[in-house]
Amino acid sequence: MSIFANQTETAIIGLVLWTLSLLVALASYRSLLTLVAGRPANSFAPTGLDLQPFGQRLTRAHANTYEFVPFALAVLILAVAMDLSTITDGLALWLLAFRIGQSLTHLISTSNTAVIIRFVVFFIPQIVILGWWCVELGKALI
Repeated sequence: MSIFANQTETAIIGLVLWTLSLLVALASYRSLLTLVAGRPANSFAPTGLDLQPFGQRLTRAHANTYEFVPFALAVLILAVAMDLSTITDGLALWLLAFRIGQSLTHLISTSNTAVIIRFVVFFIPQIVILGWWCVELGKALI
């Protein structure tokens, strides 16, 4: 049961909160390096390559999320605005779960197996779900 009107709206806030969580984690990580290790605040590479392995993975998990989430949010918000969330409701929370799973896998490891898992959790469910929603919403516009 959702506190929002439907699962699509729950997924919207969930995607925003997940993206913010990764941002806060990355900002906290860098702040600790600045405050505790004396690292200059303006010395961090945007790619995270100048960080320890976990910091690199956190930077990439955050980037992967902000690269994808705007597309997902656009489709989910469009569904709500068109009063067609019935199209997205069935898989909206699954999309959120797969997005979180992809990020967590990225945070845990960059081994070959983890990269394959990330790809499978990204492409198959997230891209396919998003593409299917676009087709269904497009049909509703015709």
